[in-house]
Amino acid sequence: MKGNEKLIGVLNSLLSDELSATNQYIVHSEMNANWGYDKLHEYFEKRAIDEMKHAEKLIARILFLEGIPIVSNLHDIKIGSDAVKQLEHDHFSEEGAIKAYNEAILLAGEVKDFATREILESILNDEDRHIDEIEELQDQISHMSLPLFLTTQVE
Repeated sequence: MKGNEKLIGVLNSLLSDELSATNQYIVHSEMNANWGYDKLHEYFEKRAIDEMKHAEKLIARILFLEGIPIVSNLHDIKIGSDAVKQLEHDHFSEEGAIKAYNEAILLAGEVKDFATREILESILNDEDRHIDEIEELQDQISHMSLPLFLTTQVE
């Protein structure tokens, strides 16, 4: 099915966001593994897998719409030097993703591609959950202090 070119372009932009986020989360995951914070390692690793699954959905949809998935355009990746900065960078990325998905959902509706809109809404729900989980960790750090919080991340 030949899809709307503008929407395919937006899907490719979202794909770049997801691939960039995957890389950022993988690096954060491995940094925490290296520091011995196993729970944070697992948290970031799960986020990376979620973002990879989003990328997979976007690639499948672009192909269905007879577009060409562009996987070589990555955005700047912001690597935090500690857990606090990692969560700040990830929060910023998730905020951008939520805004981009909301705009893409509007466009999909305008071009009457409701199947794509449904896929985008599903991913948006995941992104909303991600930012909520980041804020939960940030709240724990602010209530406990960073050193105490980090002691809870060791298994």
